Amino acid sequence: MSSSVLYDLPGPRGRRRNLIIGVLATLAIAALIAFVVYRFYRTGQFEERRWAQFEYQAVQMELVNGLVATLKAAGIATVLALLFGAIFAAGRLSDHRILRGPSVAVVELFRAIPLLILIFFGYYVPLQYGWSISNLWALVIGLTLYNGSVLAEIFRAGINAVPRGQSEAAYAIGLRKSQVMRMILLPQAVRSMLPAIVSQLVVLLKDTALGFIITYPELLTVGKTIGGRLTFGFPYVPAYLVVAAIYIGICGLLSALAWWLQRRMGRVRTTAAKPLPVTDATRQI
Repeated sequence: MSSSVLYDLPGPRGRRRNLIIGVLATLAIAALIAFVVYRFYRTGQFEERRWAQFEYQAVQMELVNGLVATLKAAGIATVLALLFGAIFAAGRLSDHRILRGPSVAVVELFRAIPLLILIFFGYYVPLQYGWSISNLWALVIGLTLYNGSVLAEIFRAGINAVPRGQSEAAYAIGLRKSQVMRMILLPQAVRSMLPAIVSQLVVLLKDTALGFIITYPELLTVGKTIGGRLTFGFPYVPAYLVVAAIYIGICGLLSALAWWLQRRMGRVRTTAAKPLPVTDATRQI
């Protein structure tokens, strides 16, 4: 019996070689981290004066307000980007060329434009026409257009990845396309799309840091303000380390949520596929 595989399992020598490479890579990363920490120590980044302001409640409230502003922009942009992605993914999957053509053009256009330029357009273009727009909505517009376009491709690819036999069987029993999409394709596609969706939402959350370009008071802007205080010796490195730790914590929570959802959906799928118990009636049939 012949079978095709992507790669051959490593033998004893291959496993030993991979172990050595892994150990060397771990040591190299540890050495790099140690060197960075050493340089921080040598340049006085761990001096008490540079960290003293974080003990004040006013500074802590600044960080909390920056976090709230970051989550506010990310939350609004997440909802709008998911709606944008769902609408244009449906347009790209449509059988009607009049819907499919413009959807393809919009998605490819906003995927090709850098996010920073979209934020600039969202902020400065309305000002050219005398329209008043807050820096929050300018940031949200840029995040929505870019990440919504990426999510549209994720949705389209996830739905197309469902085996064709699923939709053909649904059409064979008389379901309409909207019913096939809602009842057959989407429930199966969501399971495969979930990691990519959460990954893109993490990217969206981190991209809110670009709001400092238009003076939106998110975490990075607050960190820059905290780090620029002469009284504490311009503690930019401590401020950015604190901000980075907050971002890592939020992204870690999102990843944990995605892992929990995947496990829960996997359990639901296993339970749904559980075979019926064999009874005397079924034996007679």
